[in-house]
Formats: sequence, structure tokens, C-alpha cells
Amino acid sequence: MSDESDARLMAEISARLVEASARALGPWVETAVAQRAGDRAAELASAATAAGERCAEEVPATMTALLALDIDAQRSTPLGILRSACRYPAAVLAAAGVPAPARDPFDERANPDDRYEVGPATWADLGEEVGELGIAWGAAKAHLHKRRHLGR
Repeated sequence: MSDESDARLMAEISARLVEASARALGPWVETAVAQRAGDRAAELASAATAAGERCAEEVPATMTALLALDIDAQRSTPLGILRSACRYPAAVLAAAGVPAPARDPFDERANPDDRYEVGPATWADLGEEVGELGIAWGAAKAHLHKRRHLGR
């Protein structure tokens, strides 16, 4: 493959990853709220749905902006951006007064914004499609990086 065709493939995978993430984020927020809210899940369902809709608009827009950059200019990853989506269910839970779980010190340092421990740890936490596309994105980026910087 040429650099041009590699770049086209990377752009295609990136676009598909953003689209799949947009579809997965709303339901993911709703599930995260329901799991942490326990017996208050039904009470918080409409707030969770609204937060999920905001998340499904805002987070993919941030991913799109990142993925529009040249790979050498990307200072984050789409998974890092997806992990930041923990703020949407956290806002619903905090507004309802749901207590955050006790966290171990390492997790508090590593994931300071994920007070409710709901953030996706892996691509697959947002579903099989996002999982597969996330791995494909990482492989495509590694291939481009290797070709560009190692001449292979």
C-alpha cells in the first residue's frame, strides 16, 4: 500500500470509530447511571437519557477534531476521549446525591475525574463494534507511524 492509500484507510477507520462511538455513548451513559443508581435508576432515567444525548453529540465531536490532526500531532487518543465521557453519568449521579464509591488511591490518581468508576477501561466497554474499530484504529495508526518513522 502507498502512503496515500494508508492515509485513506486510516481516515475511513477513524470515521467509522467516531460513528460507532456516537451510537454507543447514549446507551452507555444510561447503563452507567442505572448501575450506580441502584433502586433509584427509574427516577434518574430521563436525566440519564438527556446526559447520554449530550455525550453522544459532544464526545464524538472532540474525537473528530483529534482524528483530523496528523498522527504526529495527536496528543491524546480516541480511547482517552471516550474515558473522559465518565463526566456525563457522574453529573447525573452527583446531582441526584448518589454517593460515590470509595476508591483506592491508585485509581484516584490515575482516573481523578471518574469518581463513580464508570469510565470505559477498554474500547470493548462501549460494545463489540467500538471494540473492533478501536483495535483497527490503533493498528492503522501504528502502521502509519512505523512506515513514516522507521521506513517499513
